[in-house]
Amino acid sequence: MPIFDISKSGLVPVAQKNFGLEKDLQSLIENNLGVVFNCQLIASEFSTGARHAGRIDSLGLSEENNPVIIEYKKVESSELINQSLFYLHWIQDHRGDFELAAQRRFGNDVLVDWSDIRVICIAPNYKKYDLHAVQVMGANIELWKHRLFANNSLYLEEVFHAVGAMANDPSGTLRGNGAKNPKMVEAGKKAAVTRATGTYTFHQKLEGKNSTIQMLAKAARHFILGLDESIEEMPKKFYVAYKTSQNIV
Repeated sequence: MPIFDISKSGLVPVAQKNFGLEKDLQSLIENNLGVVFNCQLIASEFSTGARHAGRIDSLGLSEENNPVIIEYKKVESSELINQSLFYLHWIQDHRGDFELAAQRRFGNDVLVDWSDIRVICIAPNYKKYDLHAVQVMGANIELWKHRLFANNSLYLEEVFHAVGAMANDPSGTLRGNGAKNPKMVEAGKKAAVTRATGTYTFHQKLEGKNSTIQMLAKAARHFILGLDESIEEMPKKFYVAYKTSQNIV
């Protein structure tokens, strides 16, 4: 994923570099959680206690009050995914610890929504075996690549999301040669929405609306999803969200 500086009519490749310390990457993301992932930071290096003897790199709260776990690596490492899954299971069994931490940070009135837990891994690359393992497990985990460039540009790219990527591929979206059947892609998307949002669907939101509103909603949906294949449709109780790293519509 090279980037180029434009010099008159020429393109000059911008060299890549790495973070001096893993903590440098972590601090940069934590200081910009709202911009990058639309989350609020609860704690950095959150201890999971003496028994589990771990530290969650970044613990946060999403825009929809869901718990967020973020783990970082400055180099490729299978350990990152293993750690993230360990912390995902830990937080599911220690909801009280998370809620207390959130209350200390945001006040006693904060309400945590446990219908979803967002797990984000950020590393320069992932082994194909790790990608396959995450797909098979079907855990709600996001894998992001990072690239730091000599002109101090940071590039982040989502390479896997269990819901959006339909990890278990129940609808046969992917054929043996890797090509995609458009009809099955659409069916797979609908199945993924159902899995991710329970009873909420886009078409439910159209019920009872007049034909003009339905036409406008469908046109907007078609346009938004056509902007980029990474955009996900996430119907909620009161609205339909379209998101990449955060809600954009």
